[in-house]
Order: sequence, then structure tokens, then C-alpha cells
Amino acid sequence: MSTDPQTVGAPLGITPSQTIGPFFAYALTPRAYGGSELATGTIAAEGVAGERIRIAGTVYDGDGVPVGDAMLESWQADAQGRYNAVGNAGFTGFGRVETTAEGAFQIETIRPGPVASPDGTMQAPHLSLSVFARGLLTRLTTRIYFEGEAANSADPVLALVPAERRQTLIATRQPDGSFRFDIHLQGENETVFFAA
Repeated sequence: MSTDPQTVGAPLGITPSQTIGPFFAYALTPRAYGGSELATGTIAAEGVAGERIRIAGTVYDGDGVPVGDAMLESWQADAQGRYNAVGNAGFTGFGRVETTAEGAFQIETIRPGPVASPDGTMQAPHLSLSVFARGLLTRLTTRIYFEGEAANSADPVLALVPAERRQTLIATRQPDGSFRFDIHLQGENETVFFAA
């Protein structure tokens, strides 16, 4: 067997030490396309039914330092509680956004409707969220619920979370009408994460 580099190829370099990332904006996040919308094109496209909302927040590590290279993926139902509904102007319910250097993110979408569980019980309106960041071997999965939503009290998933920890899953309404949802990867205010 020949060991000539021309025959077997050049030696491979050392494998990078990071466990996940860095992420490349092209084809992973919509920054190159001018937005963080969860729709084909812009969320304000004609024909997409529902209340337009904005969710803004910051991703923090266990020391309370913003994570400037995280990526978030969200998946949600439309305003009628349907996933990937045909005829809703191309609204897929899937979105991807990266954090800024200061760990901030923003999701512009429509407020989802309640969704039926496999057993028929109704779940409160929510977004499912996956978090990818440095130091994580696999994604973290959580949910974003909305402050003031009457259906939260009967949501079967929220009911599984200890009462004192539920606030980590609730986006709070801001004076400008937007919602605030910060993600804490570890520490005292750690966001509740679910098995994927």
C-alpha cells in the first residue's frame, strides 16, 4: 500500500475542539435574508391570519453572561391551532434565528392557537423552541407560553412542571405590546428544558 500523499491524500488536520458550532449564517439563519420571521417571505404577507406578535429576549449561560453565538429554532401552530396548514399564505410555523453578539434574539410571528394533544386534551398556545449553543452536545428543548393566557392553567405540559419553575416558560407582556422571554441555560433562573 502506498503512503505517497499524492496517492492517499494529504494528512487530515486536528479536529476542532468545540462541541457544537460555530454556526454559519448562510442557509442556517435568516439574517442574510433580512429578518427573523416564521413565514415564507415576510410575516405581514397578505393572507396570514392571526395576531402579529414579537418575542424578544436574551440567552444567558450559567454565569449570567449573554451567549452571542446561539441559534434558536421554533415550531408552532397557526392561529387556529393547526401545524403547517395548507392555505395559510405559506405560513409553515418553523423559524430559525441566531443571537446577536450581546445574546439577544427576536422572533416575529403570529400568536399560535391552542393545540390538541394526542389524547385530545387541549394545550395552551405556545411555541416549541430548540436551543443550540457552544458547549452543548445536543439541543435543549423548551416552550414559550404567554402571560395572561387563560388556557395555561389547564395545559397538561405546564402541569408537569413544579409551580415555582413555571415562570421560566412564560413570556411576559411588555408595555409596547411585545413579549419578553429570556433563556437561562443553567443557574438559579435556569429555564425548564424537556427531554427531546
